[in-house]
Amino acid sequence: MRLSALALAFAPLMLAPLATPAAAQAPARGLAQVQAHLRAVETMTANFSQTDRRGRTMSGTLTIKRPGKIRFDYGRSANILIVGDGRALSFVDYDVRQVQRWPIGDSPLSVLLDPNRDLARFARIVRDDDQVVVVEARDPRRREYGTITLAFARVASAPSGLILQGWNMIDAQNNLTSVRLSAQRFNMPVADNLFTFRDPRRRGPRS
Repeated sequence: MRLSALALAFAPLMLAPLATPAAAQAPARGLAQVQAHLRAVETMTANFSQTDRRGRTMSGTLTIKRPGKIRFDYGRSANILIVGDGRALSFVDYDVRQVQRWPIGDSPLSVLLDPNRDLARFARIVRDDDQVVVVEARDPRRREYGTITLAFARVASAPSGLILQGWNMIDAQNNLTSVRLSAQRFNMPVADNLFTFRDPRRRGPRS
């Protein structure tokens, strides 16, 4: 299950400009709406359920504070933590007392964490109707780096009319990790110290 959690944050995805047919180069309503939603949501909290390719599931709480901050807290389901502090993502394993760190820009989650990036340069709409908007982000020149597909429900009362429902991520080995969200709340006060952690390589309980 630790490998599943690690894949959630660190499956490599290079967000290079996405080549599209000429007919698809016109501004897409759905993509512009997703960009507006990301810019309108400074904070978000939600419950998450994460399923790997073998059908194993972990759950917990997700907190996002843009730009750059994210926390996956697995609670009692696993003694691990994923935290982004605005500069790097840290995968913290309290059982084996290890910490792995990556630049946020090297993670697929950077799609969610930097609202000022131009989605049109690396993402495309794969579904846009009255119910959902589905966005795929990938580097077509380096397919081995994987793909992330984000699903947003259309809800008139939500920021810019959208609610993030979850995402699917395919890594370099073609393994699928799916995340589903519920109980989403937007723009609530979130303290910055939530995006820190107690280093397990030193003595002390989990933060």
